[in-house]
Amino acid sequence: MVNRRRNGSRANGRSGRGVVNAQQQQQCKRSPIKALREPAIFAKQSGSTSDTPQDKVTLAQARRGTPARRPVRVYADGIFDLFHSGHARALMQAKTLFPNTYLIVGVCSDALTHKYKGYTVMTEDERYEALIHCRYVDEVVRDAPWTLTPEFLKKHRIDFVAHDDIPYTSAGSEDVYKHIKEAGMFVATQRTEGISTSDLITRIVRDYDVFVRRNLQRGYTARELNVGFINEKKYRLQEQVDRMKETVRTVEEKSKHLVHRVEEKSHDLIYKWEEKSREFIGNFLELFGPDKAWHMIQERSGRVLQALSPYQSPSTSPSSSPSRGR
Repeated sequence: MVNRRRNGSRANGRSGRGVVNAQQQQQCKRSPIKALREPAIFAKQSGSTSDTPQDKVTLAQARRGTPARRPVRVYADGIFDLFHSGHARALMQAKTLFPNTYLIVGVCSDALTHKYKGYTVMTEDERYEALIHCRYVDEVVRDAPWTLTPEFLKKHRIDFVAHDDIPYTSAGSEDVYKHIKEAGMFVATQRTEGISTSDLITRIVRDYDVFVRRNLQRGYTARELNVGFINEKKYRLQEQVDRMKETVRTVEEKSKHLVHRVEEKSHDLIYKWEEKSREFIGNFLELFGPDKAWHMIQERSGRVLQALSPYQSPSTSPSSSPSRGR
């Protein structure tokens, strides 16, 4: 459309260019589009401060996009240790449950997590920071409770709770979300198979020696890695042995490459020698073959005879005149 307007405005002269310049000025006045979302906010201690009355929303109404005057407030909680793609996919599903969703994410503290689940790799502040930078999250609740109470749901004006449908056995309960399901406030999400915090920790434990040597090579001290003196020397020795193996492997690869190049050169030289020999033999046979040799001998013998006994002078020559004979 822009090209058509420019082509059609040539007859109008300056007026056409004036329209284009006006459009460009309007585009410059518009606010620039943000390429990235800003970090999510942290929830206030007093909960939601909205004055909008909290009406009860059914699942069918939420899926239709109602009520139109406010978003559906969905809550998802967890530990989110070593935040990975499985966490992000679960939050993406929670965010896209309804046409208009405000996603609140609760993150449990270190004390609560160590009590009910176990030790974490990341601290609670690191896990809070990881969540606020996820693009699906609108609000983060720090020090979230392990079990959701009616008071907590009312405080944060939560309409639905999103989690995978597998019963979560913890804190002496067969399913900590059982009362949420009975209240009709539970919405199930799907787990991402093949990735979890436990799987990541298992990989680290399984390859412990590799990661210790890696960090020692990068400058970490044995004390920082909680490695004893003997183990440190063992890892250092293993690192030197691996370097020697790598050097030997490199030399072997280079020697194999050199031998391969020599073989290629030798094959090339042999092929060229065969071609030259065939060419030489062909030229020799062409020159000194049975037919060629006979004609060459006859031609050369004729030249020799002519040199020894030249032809007689013609009868018209002065030596054969009658007067000179007399």
